[in-house]
Formats: sequence, C-alpha cells, structure tokens
Amino acid sequence: MGTIKSEIKTSGRSLMKNRECEVIIKPSRGGGIRIFSKGADTPFSVCIENLYSTDHCVTLCSKDKRTLLGDYKYKVMLCEHFIAACAICGIDSIDVYLSETEMPIFDGSAKVWVDLFEKAGIEDVKKDFYTVSEPVYYLNGKTSLVILPDKELRITYAVNYDHPDLHNRWATLDTGHLDEIIEARTFGFYKDLKKYQAMGFAKGVTYDNTVGLKDVGYTTELRSELEPVKHKILDLIGDLYLTGVSPLNMKAQILVKEAGHAVHAKVAQILKSKLVKI
Repeated sequence: MGTIKSEIKTSGRSLMKNRECEVIIKPSRGGGIRIFSKGADTPFSVCIENLYSTDHCVTLCSKDKRTLLGDYKYKVMLCEHFIAACAICGIDSIDVYLSETEMPIFDGSAKVWVDLFEKAGIEDVKKDFYTVSEPVYYLNGKTSLVILPDKELRITYAVNYDHPDLHNRWATLDTGHLDEIIEARTFGFYKDLKKYQAMGFAKGVTYDNTVGLKDVGYTTELRSELEPVKHKILDLIGDLYLTGVSPLNMKAQILVKEAGHAVHAKVAQILKSKLVKI
C-alpha cells in the first residue's frame, strides 16, 4: 500500500471560503485515504460512494453522519487536487486531519501536494495495472467521456470555451511531461468572479492560485501552453481516482469533450465495476 514515510504538517487558505486550514497527514498501513474533517472523531474514506457534490468543486462527506435535517454533517470541499496528487504519487493509504471543511488551494494546482509527498518520502507503492472489461461511456449533447481498453494509457481532453485561445482546443497527457499536468492551475472567467463571490464562493481567489480568462489573454502568465486544458486533465485524474484505481495505472484510451466534475463523477461510478486487473 502506497503511503508516506513521515508525517506532513502544512497549512494554507481555502479557495471557496478563504479560511486558513491546517493539515496533518499521517502514514497508514490500514489501506485507503481517510479524512478526518473538522470536528469529526471518525474518518470517512475518499471514494465515489462518499461523493457529496460536484458544484464548483468536488465535495466529499461522511455518509454515516447525518443532521436532524437529513444533510450530511461532516463534509470537505475542494478535494480534487489533493486526490489527483495521491493518484500521481501512487498513494492509497494515509490519514488526513483538517482544521477546516475545505482543503487548502495553495497555488491552484497539485504541485504543492506532490512536493509535500515527495519531501516526506513515498514507499510501498503498488505497481498493479488495470483496464476496462468493456467500453465505458457518457454521452449527453456536446459532452462526452469515453474509456476504451488499450495497450497503454492515453488521455485526450477537448474544450470549447468562449475564449480565443480555448475555442475547440485539446490537450493530450504526455507522461514524459507529467509536470505540466501537476502544475496546471485552476481557472475561470474573470468577468464571473464577483458574481460567484456574491454567492459565497471563490472568496480566496488570487492572481497566484487561479488563471483568470479575460476577453483576450489571461490575468497571469501561463505555466505552459493550454494550461487550463491541462488542468482539466488533472481534475479528471483526481475524479477517476475515486474508483480506488489511479487512472495513471490504467491501460486505456480516455477521450473527453467539454466535461467537468459532474460528468467525471458519473463515469467514475460506472467505471468502478468495469475495472479489471491485468
């Protein structure tokens, strides 16, 4: 079981609520990525069954803890970049303790998480590979996500945004340049920022942690060509890891067009029963 060699302590501001969150990550031999949310005395597992919401970000919850009103008591927002880092590093057995109900955003990518894992040391990573027993697909209008068995992993993600640089563009995962996926930051249309903040979201957005899409150009210099599309691949890696199998350990062709967290999660639910070890 892939875990870390030493304990990690870190902290950072959250993207949605702009609160300081302290994080302690401990090695574990019990199997599974477990989260102790703020105020919780028992953890919940990072898995598709514990998905609470995909509105604005991926929110996981403890589904055995309900309030009197029927909502889930313990929830953690913005899990996708952290989960993607676990998938990339081969980590599948750690305990995570949070002082807040939202993961820190750091620089808007998975880079800080990956750096923290590598600094702590990573051991006992499994080398198991998987494919799909049959094609897995989601088709709905302009949106599609298809997973086909193949001899190697290939991920291609296409977007079509109202932006001159991101109109009918696509990016393909290059495992030789995985750093470009790891460091790709979250993004959004700059003109929509005040609207989302008025709704109580995106209060922690800065020029450093978010790529703002302007009518022409961006609010910050891109780290690599088509960085926003590469961030979609990063999100996909994290979302599909909710199956318990890192997509980086899959021998499959994954084709995505104009999707997002909601579609990624729907496919992860289908994919989990179609995965076979090879």
